[in-house]
Amino acid sequence: MKIAILTLGTRGDVQPYAVLGEALQQRGHQVTLSTAKNFEELVKSYHIDFLPVDADFQQILNTEEGKKMMKGNPFAIKRNLNSWVYPLITNSLVDFYNLAKQSDVVLYHVKTLADSFADQFPEKMIRTSVLPIVEPTNEFANPALSGLPVPGFLNRLTYTFSTLSQKLLSKPIGQFRNKLNLSKKFKVPLIKNIYGISPGFLPLPHDFSSQSKFTGFWFGSAKTELTPDLELFLKTGEPPLLLTFGSMPFKSKFDLQTGIIKVIEKFNTRIIVVKGWGLNHTETIENNPKIKIIEAAPYDKLFPFTKAIIHHGGIGTTAECLRAGKPFMICPILYPIGDQFFWGQHAFKKGVAVKPTPISKMTEKMFFEGVQELLTNNRLYDNARQMQQLVNSENGLEKTIEDIENTTANSNLT
Repeated sequence: MKIAILTLGTRGDVQPYAVLGEALQQRGHQVTLSTAKNFEELVKSYHIDFLPVDADFQQILNTEEGKKMMKGNPFAIKRNLNSWVYPLITNSLVDFYNLAKQSDVVLYHVKTLADSFADQFPEKMIRTSVLPIVEPTNEFANPALSGLPVPGFLNRLTYTFSTLSQKLLSKPIGQFRNKLNLSKKFKVPLIKNIYGISPGFLPLPHDFSSQSKFTGFWFGSAKTELTPDLELFLKTGEPPLLLTFGSMPFKSKFDLQTGIIKVIEKFNTRIIVVKGWGLNHTETIENNPKIKIIEAAPYDKLFPFTKAIIHHGGIGTTAECLRAGKPFMICPILYPIGDQFFWGQHAFKKGVAVKPTPISKMTEKMFFEGVQELLTNNRLYDNARQMQQLVNSENGLEKTIEDIENTTANSNLT
C-alpha cells in the first residue's frame, strides 16, 4: 500500500512518525512522510521517502516575534497571523492534501489540521497521535491545558479547546479549501484514532470511542551511536545524572549552570548536560571533569547508562525514561499551556518521577530538593524498573502496524 504520514511540530512530533514509517516500510509498504523541510535529514535517515512542506514552525518560534507569540502576546499574535502564520498553514495543507489524495492510507498528526480535508476520503484517514488532546474524556482534563486548575467535573469541557483552536484557524483552512474548490462548510467524519501511548502507563479512558486504541509507545532504534568521548565518560565513574530540556527556549528564576555545579558538589555526583536553546552558552560549566556537555545523543542508547534524568516533560523523552527503567524529574517549559506538566503529574502519581515543577517557577532550593529525592528515593527506582518491563512488553509499534493493516483490509484497501 501507499501510505502517507503527515506531521508538524518539533522533533518530538516528527521522530515517532519516522519510526512508525520505517517499520511500515520494512513490512512492505511504500511510505512517504511529509513534514517541515528542516527535518529532511532526520526523516531520510529512516530510509523512507520525504515530502517537505514550507512550515518550519520551530524556526518561527526561535525568532523574537515567535518568542513574543509563545508568551501569549496578543499584539504579536495578531501582527503575524495574516502575514506569516496563515500562509504557511494554507500552503502546507495543499501539500498534505495532494499527497493524501495519491495515497491508499493517510496517517496524520492533529497539528497538521488534516481533519480539515478528512471528509474528502474518510475511509483512508487514520488519526495517529502520541498525545490524547482531541478526544474528550471525563477521566482527565485536556493535557494541553495541564497547568490550569481545572476541577474534575469540567474535564470533558476542556477538550472544546481543540475545537476552538480549529475555529481560530478557520481563515487559512477556508483559504485552503477554496484553493482546491472544496466546499467551505464541512464536518470532520468519525474516523479511527490510534495512539502511540502505553496503556500500562496511561490507561485508555473508558469513555473514549470504540474507534480509539492505545497500542503502546512507538519505540525504534536510533541510527547513530554514542560518541567515543561520551562512552569514555560513562565508563569512568558512577552512572551520571542527565539533564536535557529539549529544543525549546526557556528561562529560569535561578542560574541553572551554577545550580548544576552545586548539585555535583552537594550530592557528589556526575552529570551529562544536553545543550538546547535554553543552554546555548555553557561557559560556566565547561572544563569540569564531572560534567559532560553534549549537543545530542541517541536517548535509547544513552539513558540505560544514566542514573536518572531531569527533563522538560515531552512525551518522547518521558517514554525513553520509561523504556530505560530510569526515574526522572520533569521541569516543564511549556506552562500552564502544554502537555509537559500533565506527563510530570501522571509520572509522579505512578511513582516513577519526582513531583514536577515548571522551570519558570523553580527556585534553586526547589531544584536541590528535587534532585535529592531523585537520587535517594529507592521506591522511584523500583517502580521505574517495573514500569520498564510493562511498557517494553507491549510491543506498541507492532500492534500499531497490525491495527493499520486490519483497518485498511476491512475497508477493502489493498
